[in-house]
Amino acid sequence: MGPAIALDPAAALVVVVAGVLYLGGVRRLARGRGWPARRTRAFVAGLVVVAIATQSGLAGAEADRFSIHTVQHVLLGMVAPALMALGAPVTLALQASRRPTQVVLLRLLHSAPLRLLTHPVTAWLVFGGSLILLYFTPVLELSLTNDVVHGAVHLQFLTAGGLFCWTAVGLDPLQWRLPHGARLLFVVLAVPVHAIVGLSLMGAVEPLAGGAFGTDAAALADQRVAGGILWATGDLFGVILAGVVLAQWMAHEERAGRRHDRLLGADRSVP
Repeated sequence: MGPAIALDPAAALVVVVAGVLYLGGVRRLARGRGWPARRTRAFVAGLVVVAIATQSGLAGAEADRFSIHTVQHVLLGMVAPALMALGAPVTLALQASRRPTQVVLLRLLHSAPLRLLTHPVTAWLVFGGSLILLYFTPVLELSLTNDVVHGAVHLQFLTAGGLFCWTAVGLDPLQWRLPHGARLLFVVLAVPVHAIVGLSLMGAVEPLAGGAFGTDAAALADQRVAGGILWATGDLFGVILAGVVLAQWMAHEERAGRRHDRLLGADRSVP
């Protein structure tokens, strides 16, 4: 028999509410300016990834095997945030909401706490530092025995990944909007973090989390598999995000070139 399906009501509620709000905004815009279908597909795919990570047999097995826990971490901390960032939910909310709601959202976006939280340095430190905090402190062991901490760790995955991905490839308005070259460097500098943590897990001689995943040779071998997963997926994640940044950069240059050509054409048409 496979692992039992685990249901997380809080995570399920978040997925459902986010989906309803997003699709509701898309529906409102459909009566006017419209909304790119590729953004909707990206955001919904991100919600599906969150559901798979928290509402399936994967979630049911994460407390038994370190490698499964790491796969869940990859889904919640990398895959889902990247897809949701490409869905541009903040832009959708600003375009689909009424003026009072827009004012509240704009005040929140320009608030000092959010300015600090979305600063590229903060986003990078939270993304990289959260790995160290989880795997090399008692937080991991505590999350396996305490439901509140367990849920907080899931939220931390999404938040840290979200801050990173919104800075790197996000389409929403940010106070600290990096040029494309700086975004590419931002992504490249994060790649070694997963490699270092992954290699540390692979080279450990004792099981982590106080032996919560087991203390025998099989548990240690599975921990090394988890380290390999984190290393490989971290590198792959960096390569894919770098590719997205490059594609966005090229599209930006093409749009700038077309605007320049139109301006030249307008100037030449003036007698």
